[in-house]
Amino acid sequence: MTTLAITFGAIILYIIAYNTYGKWLGQKVFKLSKDSVAPSIELEDGNDFVPTKKGIIFGHHFTSIAGTGPIVGPALAVMWGWLPALLWVLFGSIFIGAVHDFGALVVSMRNKGKTVGDIAGDVISPRVRLLFLLILVIALSIVLAIFGLVIAVVFRLYPQSITPCLIQIPLAVIIGFFVHRKGLNILIPSIISLGVMYLSVTYGNIGWLADFNSTLAALPLMTWVTFLLVYSYIASVLPVWILLQPRDYINSLQLISTLALLVVGLFAAGIFGGAPIDGIRQPLEIVAPAIEPNITAKQLPLIFPFLFVTIACGAVSGFHCLVSSGTSSKQLRCETDARFVGYGSMLTEGFLAVLVILACVAGLGLGLTHGDKFLTGTAAWDAQYSSWASSKGLPAKINAFVTGASNFLQTLGISATFGKALMGVFVASFAATTLDSACRLQRYVVQELGGCLIDLKLRKQSEPERSINTEAARKTSWLTNKHICTIAACLIAWWMASLPSAAGKPAGTGGMILWPLFGAINQLLGGLAFLVIFFWMRRKKMPTWFITIPTVFMLILPAWAMLYQVFIAAIGSELSWIEQGRWLLVVIGISTILLEIWMIVEAIGCWRRTSSKTDCI
Repeated sequence: MTTLAITFGAIILYIIAYNTYGKWLGQKVFKLSKDSVAPSIELEDGNDFVPTKKGIIFGHHFTSIAGTGPIVGPALAVMWGWLPALLWVLFGSIFIGAVHDFGALVVSMRNKGKTVGDIAGDVISPRVRLLFLLILVIALSIVLAIFGLVIAVVFRLYPQSITPCLIQIPLAVIIGFFVHRKGLNILIPSIISLGVMYLSVTYGNIGWLADFNSTLAALPLMTWVTFLLVYSYIASVLPVWILLQPRDYINSLQLISTLALLVVGLFAAGIFGGAPIDGIRQPLEIVAPAIEPNITAKQLPLIFPFLFVTIACGAVSGFHCLVSSGTSSKQLRCETDARFVGYGSMLTEGFLAVLVILACVAGLGLGLTHGDKFLTGTAAWDAQYSSWASSKGLPAKINAFVTGASNFLQTLGISATFGKALMGVFVASFAATTLDSACRLQRYVVQELGGCLIDLKLRKQSEPERSINTEAARKTSWLTNKHICTIAACLIAWWMASLPSAAGKPAGTGGMILWPLFGAINQLLGGLAFLVIFFWMRRKKMPTWFITIPTVFMLILPAWAMLYQVFIAAIGSELSWIEQGRWLLVVIGISTILLEIWMIVEAIGCWRRTSSKTDCI
């Protein structure tokens, strides 16, 4: 019954938070108004700025922010105990993550859809704009490289997910055309799309399709990464309504309906027990410790700070500020929709992380095939989570969630084959929507970085002349050309993903060494976004007390985790990155910390100047 109580309690807590704290932020702090003209209407161009219904934007936003982070992170973090992981997800998402996403969305909408990095130059200093954009380029390059590899790994683990994921692409184009061009009501296309996607899961691995899936799953990792980055390039340069927006929307239909199935299956398992095994139903119970007593024996890293950067996206994620200010702010047609999209999406992602935790610590106990043995209860937990080293690999983390979630579905009479196929599609789809959104966001960031370089080149000209020349240069320069910027982003990500794990190893085997960087840089980016939101609100004379602690927390904790790994001991090892000779991680880590320190110094200087009534720009 503990599992059911946690699920029901999380649902109630998130509903209350949305209708109290979220409502207070929207009405009393940000003072959202239906009368304000949204950037999507003011700057409508049919490509990036496209006024869209909030339901469709919610689908795009939720699937873009909820990649594999809220699955992989919690699936590993439960090793410290399910209780600290659960508490961080619940309260972190309500008071930090959702505030961060909501704030970034509102700030961007109030600044003509600019990204947080660009806004940093307006509210702190032009140098901070450049520094922030450099950090964004680093962070998004890692996201593109990692998620390209993640999708390739998922396809290898679950070949049956390949055909359903491929079918989503032409389906999205069709939906985008009929809804945007023909103005059809979204209800009927939504129902048809959902039906087609579930049929593709049911019949997508039968006969010749099974051979097709197996053939593609056997392709080298870097072949898959190349295909995925080419797709991301196409999705990034096309008008947003053709592929990115409708694909994210129809994905959200399947993903949210699958979440609903998981909840129903969890409640059924809690009431009736798991699917019968030799005629006997295994009771649903939490088989993991609330707080792990054998931290040394299992070789776990320090719970503080590493629990917080391991879970990452399930509680707060800096990547979300890019989605909020990079794409969603350019598509919302009404300012009051921002709470539903910004605050509501993060709470939904938090609930996803709660389900992941329960799937790993309770669902796993309903049955796990381990080698030639079938285990249940605590034996299943001990086999899956015997030590940090055995659980930290991507396949191990994904398998823990997929197995536990599939056990929930089997309680409803759904076959294990269909359940695992559906969960494979679930994981791959989340990763894919994050990948193509990240590529588009990286294109915006590189274009803005090119714009900064143009500004520096023309800074000696007089103000009227500089304004005219800068606008012309931005439109014609190769530094801001969307195709060149996107290709550059994809090439950098491809190079990062292609790194071998060691001399003589094949390309792509070492790309996942970037994963330890992802959690720390991602959280650090959240702290820097909070810093920009804080200064914007201060300039607008809004209350800032409620984001002061999250800002400080998110600036210190990730930096601590990064420096600890660089100089003392990396996650899962007794050696630091320097001692291991992982120089790429060392260079990126130290460079990011130095950029953060520089940004903070600039912000302190801005604070002093604005406090003394002088401008900081």
